[in-house]
Amino acid sequence: MDRHRLLGGAAAFALLGAFVTYAPHAQAQDTNAALEARIAQLEAELNSLKAEIRSARAEQQVQNQTLSDGIIRIEQRPAPVSVAEAPTSASARPAEGFRIGDHTIKLGGFIKADANISRYSDGDIPSGDLGRDFYLPSSIPVGGTSEGTATDFSARQTRFWLTSDGEVGGHKVGARIEMDFQALPGSGDHRTTNASSPALRHAFVTIDNWLIGQEWSNFQNLNVLPETADYLGPSEGMVLSRQVQVRYTRGPLSVSVENPETTLTPFGGGARIIADDNALPDITARYAHVRPWGEVQLAGLVRQLKYENPASAIDSSTYGWGLSASAKFKLGASDDIRLMLTGGEGIGRYVGLNLANDGVLDASGDIEAIGVLAGYAAYRHVWQPNWRSSFILSHQEIDNPEALTGLSVNRSASSARANLIWTPLTGVDVGAELMFGKRELQSGQSGDMNRLSLFAKYGF
Repeated sequence: MDRHRLLGGAAAFALLGAFVTYAPHAQAQDTNAALEARIAQLEAELNSLKAEIRSARAEQQVQNQTLSDGIIRIEQRPAPVSVAEAPTSASARPAEGFRIGDHTIKLGGFIKADANISRYSDGDIPSGDLGRDFYLPSSIPVGGTSEGTATDFSARQTRFWLTSDGEVGGHKVGARIEMDFQALPGSGDHRTTNASSPALRHAFVTIDNWLIGQEWSNFQNLNVLPETADYLGPSEGMVLSRQVQVRYTRGPLSVSVENPETTLTPFGGGARIIADDNALPDITARYAHVRPWGEVQLAGLVRQLKYENPASAIDSSTYGWGLSASAKFKLGASDDIRLMLTGGEGIGRYVGLNLANDGVLDASGDIEAIGVLAGYAAYRHVWQPNWRSSFILSHQEIDNPEALTGLSVNRSASSARANLIWTPLTGVDVGAELMFGKRELQSGQSGDMNRLSLFAKYGF
């Protein structure tokens, strides 16, 4: 029976073929048109199906990535396990630092060795003075007798820090603690152990837009500081102050209230008075305008100057103000120009490492603010990817009321320097810098210093 069905099917197929072959011409045309329409419909459905498959694959990739990210986040918060049990996959660790709970902890710093070869025109800086390690304009000897060259080796600029970054209750929280050895020497000296005491540089916490603790003043712009052998650089021309503050930042604008302090010159001159009697904090505001060509920042400062001395029946206060403009302009792919100009009255301790006092007392014990104008210009040039130089000019001019301050106070300071820095390995810098500095008193008497600085630094 199967054979009969097969033969019957073959016969029917033959008859159908004969019918198609010998059908009238008009009927063949109708059949071809129907077949072409059907083929077009099938092609459209096939293209739609391909699009759906591509969309489904893309969605599956997103889901897989989301799942993978979730697994990584879970692996980065492991339960306490032994070292042998700890995950070793690179995807299970942060790119830098290590995890403690919800926070990423990072350790860093650098080790730096310096050699300063200095010659002074009017005497010598005492052994152990910070001016041996850094350029402190106020420490340049004036009115002494010229001595020979002095050479000092030091590792006191070595620095280390710890940072924390994470989320607490949906808020971004960070912290930083940073120490160095740039305070006065400790129990040792150049004869034996060369010990130096650790000193606190930074200690602050950030919560979203808030910063609380010790940090560089908001009146200062770190982004335009030139690269120099010692971190103080062209200090007479720059704003440089670290202190405890509360700062709020929103976009390019930041405002802060900061630790107050008043330094005064006694009537007629004499040893500096550090009053420590302020009732109001210093208030700052800074605006940053950053673009691909560089940046421009403007900062303002308003502060109270106050001094009380019951023994002398002095209870006086006045106000000071300051404005600072700074900029960095890119030149080509790697060179740049860096500028800062700062002026005001009663801001001496913020500029030039307190080269000028904030104010001076008159004969009645009232405070008169002292005006200052300071600035620097620096050009940075990259010779090769691992060779670079900075050329820097800096100056500060002080507007002393001579009848009150006398003639022994600082009137101006200036410096010029050029350096060459080589980076043979990642994190390693080796450099040399030539520097000339000059300090002048209100009397016109002056002294200068020439210094060759050599250094090697490894950052980690």
